[in-house]
Formats: sequence, structure tokens, C-alpha cells
Amino acid sequence: MTIKATSFSPWALGAPLYMPAHRHDILDCANGEKYPLLRSMIFCTEDAVSHTEVDSSLRHLGLCLQGFRTVPNRFRFIRVRNPEVLARLLDLPHIDKIDGFVLPKFDTSVLHAYFDQLKDTPFKIMPTLETKDVFDVGAMCELRQALLHHEALQQILMLRIGGNDLMNILGLRRPRQLTLYDTPLGNIISQLVTVFKPYNFSLSAPVFEYLNDNETLQKEIQRDLAFGLIGKTAIHPSQIADIEAAYSVELDDYEMAVKLVDNTAPAVFKMHHSMCEVATHRQWATSILNRQQYYGFSGEKSLDCAEVSV
Repeated sequence: MTIKATSFSPWALGAPLYMPAHRHDILDCANGEKYPLLRSMIFCTEDAVSHTEVDSSLRHLGLCLQGFRTVPNRFRFIRVRNPEVLARLLDLPHIDKIDGFVLPKFDTSVLHAYFDQLKDTPFKIMPTLETKDVFDVGAMCELRQALLHHEALQQILMLRIGGNDLMNILGLRRPRQLTLYDTPLGNIISQLVTVFKPYNFSLSAPVFEYLNDNETLQKEIQRDLAFGLIGKTAIHPSQIADIEAAYSVELDDYEMAVKLVDNTAPAVFKMHHSMCEVATHRQWATSILNRQQYYGFSGEKSLDCAEVSV
């Protein structure tokens, strides 16, 4: 029995790959000629581009947009630099060929500058939480309420957690062989989950910036999943297979999820040595079914690293 998600799921993005907006092969990446199994990508006009390269990067993006083709199940976003750059991007011909925008350094001070431009457009929105306000639970509650009451609420695909920026604010860098959850950000991620997820906001997982430590990456992904985070941005194509393989679903979990969403299921039942309770486990079940739709079962053939290597 296969359960299909009924609406667009953030799980569809997989492990988005960040690319500087002036990268020469943007068109090949966007159209699937390069990295054909990549599910989503983010063209960055912010931290990955120096201030002297902004104008040329926007011109380059504008030229590339003309050649973007429709590719099923391939999602293309632009990380803007600030509200002014967003306005310039929205004026580009063919900008409708992208799926949405990542909004950096997002807090209440810039919410209207961004959202007032994007409301009533078809674009999906991914604000990034990476300012000092993130460390203030009151400020995050205020932001949550502002998001809930804005006309663009339904366009928000997920909130992104900017791990490296938050560590930079603390004057820290993640030590090698430790997950982010072993640093002060572990508590902050917990706080963000409890502030936003009860109100139906999805949260993404921060990047893992080391390319030669798959063991720690896998530990961190398991913690991401335990915290309910969706999608871990890749900083290099070699990470994509490892991230997405970890999103595959155990058969036991899938079978329990199918039973939990069955309207004929008893309120409480035992399955696979676990107590299953429809009232408390149904949201978990829906997430498991979405994951399985996109990533299959554990042990199945996953994305081939050779197909996404540089």
C-alpha cells in the first residue's frame, strides 16, 4: 500500500544545494543537465557573493533565467541579499521560472519590507532565522505572531535555521567531530522547535560544513530528525546522497504510520512492540508517509554519489 501526500511537502526539497549566483553553470544545474538527481537548489546573492559582485550576479541570473526549462520535481530558489535586491529580482523578465526566495537575516524589522513585496505572488518563501533575535525567545514569539497574521503566511514553505551565522554571533565555530547539538545551538534549536512547530511551521536543519566526516554528519542528521527538522542544505554535491539516504524510512515505522492514518484504526493499539495512539501520533505518521514518498525505505538504492560529484 502506498500513501501519497495530498499537498506540497517541504520534504520534496531534499538536500538543497547552495550555489553562488555568479556560478557559470547555473543554467545546466537548473535544467538538470548537471546533478540530474538534485531535487532543489538555492542561488545565493548574499554571503556567497561579495558586494562588488552583486550587480554582475544579478545580470548573470537574469540571462540564465531566459534559458530555465520546466523540470518536474526540481525546485529553484534565490537567496536574496536584502529587500532592495528582492525588488530588483522581481523586476527581472522570466523571474516566474523560479519557485521562490530565501530571505536572509530575517526578523520583525525586515518582515514587511520582504513580505509586502511577495504577497499575492506565486512564490514560496523561506525566511532564515540567523540574527541575534533568535537567542531571545520573546522576540521569536513576536515574530511567530507577526508571521501568523501576515497575508503571505500561506506562501511560507519553511523557516530555515542559519547555524553558521548563529555560531558566528557567539564567536564560535562547530568543533570537528561534534554535532551542532553538542554546542550552545542545541538549546536554541530546541527553543525554535517549541516556539514554531506547534503553529505548523516547518523548520530546516542547519548545514554541516565538514566534507570528510560522514560519521558525525550522520549523527547530526539523526538528531535533526529527532527534533523534527526537515531538509539539510548541502554545501557540496558529495553530501547530497548521504543526507537523503538518512531520510529513508524504516518499514516498521511506515507500517505503523499507515495504520495510524487509517480512519478505522482503534484509538490505541500495539504494533511492532510499540504503543500507537492515533490522537498523539498522527502528525508523526503524516511526516513518515511524506518522507517515504520521496525517499523510500531504508536499504533501498539511494542517490548515487558518482552522479553528483563535482
